[in-house]
Amino acid sequence: MQSSITIWVSEPMSVFQDTIIRVENLTAAYGGTVVIENVSFDVNRGEVFVILGGSGCGKSTLMKHMIGLYKPRSGKIFIDGEDIVSAEGDERLRILRKIGISYQNGALFGSMTLLENVRLPLEELTDLPSQAIDLIAMMKLKLVGLKGFGNQMPSELSGGMQKRAAIARAMALDPDILFLDEPTAGLDPITSAEVDQLILSLTHNLKVTFVIVTHELPSIYAIADRLIMLDKGVKGIVAMGRPRELRDHSDNPRVRQFFNREAGSGESDSSFTTTDGDARMEK
Repeated sequence: MQSSITIWVSEPMSVFQDTIIRVENLTAAYGGTVVIENVSFDVNRGEVFVILGGSGCGKSTLMKHMIGLYKPRSGKIFIDGEDIVSAEGDERLRILRKIGISYQNGALFGSMTLLENVRLPLEELTDLPSQAIDLIAMMKLKLVGLKGFGNQMPSELSGGMQKRAAIARAMALDPDILFLDEPTAGLDPITSAEVDQLILSLTHNLKVTFVIVTHELPSIYAIADRLIMLDKGVKGIVAMGRPRELRDHSDNPRVRQFFNREAGSGESDSSFTTTDGDARMEK
C-alpha cells in the first residue's frame, strides 16, 4: 500500500527572508541499521521549526546530525549556505559557532553555578576578559528571566528554571540558530507555557531561528511555524507543513490521529508509506 506524503502550505511564508538550514538527501545509520533515509527539507531564517514523530522515529538522530555530532552515511547539511558535513578544522568550528544547543534535561554542570555554566562557552571559545564574560553571562540569564539567580546551583532550581538556564547557556555565543531537544518535557502545563512564551519572545526580539525536537502537542500548536513529522516505518518524513492545517486537512489518517490524540487501530506504526523519499518543504 502506498500513499503520498502530506504537504500543506496555504500561502507564501513571506515573513521569512531566506533559508538558513538545508538538509539534502540525508541518510543516517548506526552500523548496518538505517534510521532515516533520503530526507530533505529546509528551515527558514527566523522561524520556529519543529521535528516530531513517534518514539524511535529518528527525531534525536536527525538533530544530532544537524548539529554535527554525527556524520551521515550520505547527504548534505547546509548551515547558512555552508555544508557542515564536508567542513573540517577551523571552517567546521566557524560553522558550529552559528548554532547553540540545549539538551533534553538541560545538561547543566551540577558542580557549577548558573553564572559559571553560562560563562563556560565564552571562556572556552573567546578571548574576552573575565569582567566582560560575567556581563554577557548575566545578560543571557536576564533574557531568560533568571536575573539574580546567577549564584544558584542547578539543584536549587525548579525544572523550568533549569530549562531556561540551559537556553541561556546555548545563547552565550549569540548563535543564529538554537536547537532545543524536548524543552518542555517533564514540566507542568503552566511552566511549559512559560517556556513556550520564552521561545516566542526570543525569536521575535532577537530574530533567532529555533529547531525544536518535541512531541508535546500544546507546545507545537503554540510555537511552531512549520514542522516535519518523521515515521520509523518509512524512515523519513510523512507530513510537513503547519500543525493546525495538518491536524484539520491531512489526507493521512495516521497523521490526523497524531495531531488529534486519537487512539490508533492497533496496526503497526510502519503502516506509513510514501512514494517520495526526497520530499522538500515548500516555502
